[in-house]
Amino acid sequence: MNFRHYGLGSRKAGEVVEVSLSGSSANVKLMDSLNFSAYKAGRKHRYMGGHATKSPVRLAIPRSGNWHVTVDLGGYQGSVKSSIRVLPGVLPEIKERPLSSVPSLVQGNSDSNPFIPNSEEDLREFDVFISHASEDKDQVVRPLALALQSHGLRVWYDEFELRIGDSLRRKIDRGLAKSKFGIVVLSPSFLGKGWTNYELDGIITRAVTGEQVVLPIWHNITKKEVIEFSPSLADKLARSTASHTVEEISSEISDMITGTR
Repeated sequence: MNFRHYGLGSRKAGEVVEVSLSGSSANVKLMDSLNFSAYKAGRKHRYMGGHATKSPVRLAIPRSGNWHVTVDLGGYQGSVKSSIRVLPGVLPEIKERPLSSVPSLVQGNSDSNPFIPNSEEDLREFDVFISHASEDKDQVVRPLALALQSHGLRVWYDEFELRIGDSLRRKIDRGLAKSKFGIVVLSPSFLGKGWTNYELDGIITRAVTGEQVVLPIWHNITKKEVIEFSPSLADKLARSTASHTVEEISSEISDMITGTR
């Protein structure tokens, strides 16, 4: 199969791919990595786009992840030249979540707020500790934490645990020490944060001693970026939001953890 391939790398939902054609009409397809692999192998695949008779062709990226564009004649006669560029999407409106929407900040006893322990000394243990960058909360981390919780797991997630006046470092240290599994949501935002690196150091230290298991989740990030950040992390079995939904990831993690109890 003869086709022109453009690897877009990690792109954000809402960005627009503009493909310019000169010459014959052509088939223009926008695909995620899974469907691009099927396309190359000549198997059935899903895509955005189709047979283009006018230029330019603009296709919106439906969700964040790794994306590919292909241009081919699909049996039509002639030749075609193509070029591509990615246009930024519309930025979302800035919204601040009210403090009342964060579970651990709601005042009350343990009956009205199950995230606050009865005693001053917190002796709870957790199944998972989620290390992440705040930029990834809305799209991945909060839905993941809630999904894991719905599967019956005990989850240390900052919005469940932190209250105004708490010592952040002390809370994190306690969460790390009391968790059997450390979920690390690796993203471009994660790599540049001080707190995430502090949490990651704690998880890796406990993993080396056998006290904790590291579960990496890749979000909007390439293997090359992970290797440059941490070769040891890149070598670990991981799940990517580009090829798995949050619910699929949470179900797989839940099955694994409950199977070890």
